Amino acid sequence: MGLKPTVAFNHLGCEKNRVDTEHMLGLLVQAGYQVDANEELADYVVVNTCSFIEEAREESVRTLVELAAAQKKVVITGCLAQHFQNELLEEIPEAVALVGTGDYNRIVEVIERAEAGERVKIVSPEPTYIADETVPRYRTTASSVAYLRVAEGCDYRCAFCIIPHLRGNQRSRTIESIVAEAHQLAAEGVQELVLISQITTNYGMDLYGKPRLAELLRALGEVDVPWVRMHYAYPTGLTPEVLAAIRETPNVLPYLDLPLQHSHPEVLRSMNRPWQGQVNDDVIHRIKDALPEAVLRTTFIVGFPGETEDHVEHLLEFVERHQFDHVGVFSFSAEEGTPAFSLPNQVPKEERDRRREALMLAQQPIAWEHNRAHIGRVVDVLIEQENPATGMALGRSDRFAPEVDGLVYVTGTAPLNQIVPVKITAADTYDLFGEIAAIAFPEPLLSLAH
Repeated sequence: MGLKPTVAFNHLGCEKNRVDTEHMLGLLVQAGYQVDANEELADYVVVNTCSFIEEAREESVRTLVELAAAQKKVVITGCLAQHFQNELLEEIPEAVALVGTGDYNRIVEVIERAEAGERVKIVSPEPTYIADETVPRYRTTASSVAYLRVAEGCDYRCAFCIIPHLRGNQRSRTIESIVAEAHQLAAEGVQELVLISQITTNYGMDLYGKPRLAELLRALGEVDVPWVRMHYAYPTGLTPEVLAAIRETPNVLPYLDLPLQHSHPEVLRSMNRPWQGQVNDDVIHRIKDALPEAVLRTTFIVGFPGETEDHVEHLLEFVERHQFDHVGVFSFSAEEGTPAFSLPNQVPKEERDRRREALMLAQQPIAWEHNRAHIGRVVDVLIEQENPATGMALGRSDRFAPEVDGLVYVTGTAPLNQIVPVKITAADTYDLFGEIAAIAFPEPLLSLAH
């Protein structure tokens, strides 16, 4: 029997997509396929696409076209495959297979059928699958960090968002399943777990009849991982019980990623998030009261249809008032299949971009002040890269999430994939600079943020 074909992966989009890619890699390796990072040497290239906003779609299509031009056998997976399945198969004849967001677990079958000469299309109209700790996984992140998916899909219907259409309704894993995978990752030397889903504060609603995030966080406190970070915490789900679990569980970082999207009640109503306009200020004050050391990240959308200069001014004042540690800003992207696509009073692209720039500029001095306040302090830093030639290491403090926040540039000898004390000596808008502190610690530290 001959060698099985070699498969390469091209991963695009969010960390949910990344976890799907890691499971596909794991399944193929388990089945005896060779996986190669070099697309040129591979027989098949699996492109895990993103379709969240126009820019992401364009990147996905560009990647597919380039691979097709290189005469590669392309397997299209992910959100773009779910979204534009028939168009993609028509436009890219080199695509040998197309796999939806709820069917990536069938990747071995897909390659086998493609090898037999079939053009394969597997797309469940309503995705229901979610991988658990029993599904093999080949991680693609730094060895010290792993994303841990607690749920998939979303029950909300925000007017601008296509994700529920592409990923299905929320389906949570059990607490036992998540904790079991966390123990597996800890045994592999992972120092930081990042909990992900579409709405992490709604975790468990579908399984248990009510959110069970507080119980999940406390259960993860028993896992031997120094840092547990949570992404996508909708403000209404940050109940006193959840805030208490964060405060009282030593390895759970007081880092809250709040996808607020806007501050003005009228815009939030148009976005089909009417509940949020009344709670934004109250929730943020409640978070800061319960967790004085909380690090707050948020994202906003500017240029939503009907957004006025007054609405933008309200948002600028909101950012100034609450002094977020990290802010991401997106220009509104009209997604076909969402209610916002056909709303009146669409904002021209040039104006959307201008508003985005204004908000980013307003945040910069705030971010710089937050960073500057750490000069002279000793903070824990997870070292992720080292450059022996320069004597410099790269890492993150617990204030910085992987890929979306800043970095800490460290001088001095630092052990890779360990958390070490670093004295901060300088700062700029996004990053910190420091040197290994002259304190010897026998083992990785837990976060000092509490």
